[in-house]
Amino acid sequence: MRCSSLGHGVPYLSLALSQAAAARDALYTYGTSVTGVTRQLAVDRKPALYTGDFGDCLGGQSLFNITKFDAAYYTDNSTVLFHLDGASNLDHEYLTLRFSMSAYGENRFQMNFKPCSVNIYSMCPLEASVPITAWAVFAVGPAQVGDIPQLAFTIPDFEGFVRLQIFANTTGEELGCFQAGLENGVTLGHLEVMSSVLAMIALVAVSASFATAAYGVSVPHMRTHYAHSISAMVVFETFQGIFFSGALSVNFPRVLVAWWSNFAWSAGQIHSHSMVRSVDSFAGVNGNASQVGGAGAVVINNRDRNLDHAHQLTRSHPYNASNPYDYTWSGNPVTPGTQLPGTSSGFPATLSVLKIPAADAFTIGLIWLLVLLGLLVLGMSLFKSSLEALVKMKQIKYDKMAYFRSHWRSYTVLAVLRTLYTAFAMIMTLALYQFSFGGSTGVRAIAAIIFLLFLLGIGGFTIHTCCVRLYHGQFSVRQDRIAFVHGKTLRVVPFVKVVRPSILQEAETPERTIATIPFFRLQIQEEDRHQLPVHQDQTYVKRFGWLFARYRQTRWWFFGFYPAYQLIRAAFIGGASAAPPAQVYGLLVFEVLSLMIVTKLNPFEGQRNTALAVWMLGITKIATTGLSVAFLPGMNLNRIVATGIGFIIVTVQALLVVALIPLVVLGAMSSYMSLTRNKERFSPAELESTRVRYFEHIQTRALDVQMSKEEKELRKILKEVESNAPPPEPSFFVMSVKRIPKIEDEDGDEGTVDASLAEGAAVDPNLAGRLSQHDRTNSTSSRLSMHSLPRAAMPSRLSWSSKDPADRDTVSLQRPESSLSRSLGGMSGYGLPSSNSMTAVTAYNIAEEEPATWVSEEVSQKSTRKPRCR
Repeated sequence: MRCSSLGHGVPYLSLALSQAAAARDALYTYGTSVTGVTRQLAVDRKPALYTGDFGDCLGGQSLFNITKFDAAYYTDNSTVLFHLDGASNLDHEYLTLRFSMSAYGENRFQMNFKPCSVNIYSMCPLEASVPITAWAVFAVGPAQVGDIPQLAFTIPDFEGFVRLQIFANTTGEELGCFQAGLENGVTLGHLEVMSSVLAMIALVAVSASFATAAYGVSVPHMRTHYAHSISAMVVFETFQGIFFSGALSVNFPRVLVAWWSNFAWSAGQIHSHSMVRSVDSFAGVNGNASQVGGAGAVVINNRDRNLDHAHQLTRSHPYNASNPYDYTWSGNPVTPGTQLPGTSSGFPATLSVLKIPAADAFTIGLIWLLVLLGLLVLGMSLFKSSLEALVKMKQIKYDKMAYFRSHWRSYTVLAVLRTLYTAFAMIMTLALYQFSFGGSTGVRAIAAIIFLLFLLGIGGFTIHTCCVRLYHGQFSVRQDRIAFVHGKTLRVVPFVKVVRPSILQEAETPERTIATIPFFRLQIQEEDRHQLPVHQDQTYVKRFGWLFARYRQTRWWFFGFYPAYQLIRAAFIGGASAAPPAQVYGLLVFEVLSLMIVTKLNPFEGQRNTALAVWMLGITKIATTGLSVAFLPGMNLNRIVATGIGFIIVTVQALLVVALIPLVVLGAMSSYMSLTRNKERFSPAELESTRVRYFEHIQTRALDVQMSKEEKELRKILKEVESNAPPPEPSFFVMSVKRIPKIEDEDGDEGTVDASLAEGAAVDPNLAGRLSQHDRTNSTSSRLSMHSLPRAAMPSRLSWSSKDPADRDTVSLQRPESSLSRSLGGMSGYGLPSSNSMTAVTAYNIAEEEPATWVSEEVSQKSTRKPRCR
């Protein structure tokens, strides 16, 4: 039996080995390139250009069902091929085919042929009972494809498409049209890799921000450290701002669309096949994802043909590894509702790369937002439970994160509100785009409800927060003007500055005014003088700190400006998609004005948030919108030039992302320093001085004292003088010398001291009584009996090993302070006087973390102090 089994197994093993060897064998052919070079080529090599996904360029009206449409261009043998699989319900029809290839807006190759002349027998003539299987190879020359730049075969995201049109010979009517986008295998869109890296960066920012908000005891002090951590909202705004650059209704180069797909996850545009299919039916998107065409999902049952067999004919065949002529670079039928491959116009083109229909964008974004909120609540609960478990296991101290553990429900609610506040821009943009794009009635109704909930909810929170603070004050909007004056930047470059006329009049040397425009001025007057500053009001910070905690003390109301800015920006991007010129030009003007206002307000307390949110992100938005003007449909810009401009936009936005990464890393390091603020020892020790300077910096920024231009110049001069000063030479200073009295000194000076005391008693009669009392207290009879040593030789202490009480007091008074406390004790390093009016606030910020310890030390010192004898 064993031998029989082995004998039967040998043929199967031989067959498997022969199939494996056949799969590994490669076929070769000879080909001549455009330059005239002949070489041996592998049949299964990858072409220079090949097609990806394909769609129906008649809008679903083609009388064919196509499951496979591939085309390729080989530069090494100057050939173009195409492969077509499908079916049709047309019977006995003679056809003419037109095959064309376009690259960078120009038609590079075109050929008309009849199927019978190139041996495509399945279409000669077309029979409804015969499935379509078309394969053809054409030779091309330099005159046809020589205009394509050689650089186009290597640069990312080749822009072009291949089109196959089918005409009836009898009537000349176009029966079908299919188009597939061309690729060269190089792209900037790496969703799996880039999206994962960017998500990790955002997760680090979220973790660092949460750590500073959850660690500590005093709420105002926690707010100070939280304000200087990198803002997760700003990080998401950066990613969303880059992605929504693709929502403008212009003809983008393909490189931009691929680049923006890396940031789609930040706006909730994450593709899930099951989710898209479920949303399609609700959003009114119809179509078959397994084929393209308008001949019906199933071929008509003609001439007694089996329907099941017909369905098999319309299915694409899988890749056969044993066939050397098969390939893996083929595309798939385009997702229903997405844009036709090879075109990049507006927001639908940006979403087509993600295989998300434009009609589903709002619904998918809303679903992922709800998923994020659920994960957030679950994560906070698990984090709290893990802390409690570690405490019970005695892995951490009982008072570790005690404030968070006792207020974790409030933290969860505030985290949800903060997430909704961050998602305000995304929801507003997608909802307004849904109104402009259209869609089913149900989707538009949900978009309207969510739009109103966010608008009234976030707007109501901001108004309520301002009203609570200004309950005893006044908030007024007054008319003002903005003046554009001549100025200089970098001291030599002419520049136009934006100031208010009132400030211009107060200047000693006012600049020449170019023009003025009407504007408004917000004025806040707090009538209650006993009211705590907004950052020191613990109750107010607990309730509304999630809105204003990162802003300066004099700009705490900026959280009301942010939703208004995002709403207007969403109105341009999403609501004005039907009017491209008004959309682009209006958004450009709005971004310029917003940058002027925000830079003037300078709202953030942390410098990293200011650099990212105000300067880098603002300039990037202006540059992107300004360069996008060239893509307007009326410009008719050459597509090669448009691709060059697209690479400039990619470079600008990539520099923004590259600059974001070190800011997030520095924010994580500063958050780590904040978490160790109650520890004397810091690791690594090399950064101890940096930690001290960081704590001094955040204390200075918390005061919100804005230095004038003259003070900044003086501070700069002092720093230059200090840096140019010669290095200090080795030296030492004698602060005090304590000399122990000798026996002979006391013997010689006894008479002198007694004479001087007698002199003083003659002048001051009261001194005599005190001296007599002193002598009586320190006499030998009142203390203890001595041996036969002279009076001056009496011991100064009871034993030579014990210390004198005076010495003990001296040691306790001269005990050095810790390096952190000593460094934080002064503000001279930042140009502020030691007697600043805000010293009380600074001292509060230093001491509030461990009040119980400080009080206990003070009580212990009082308890060890000896009472004086009288």
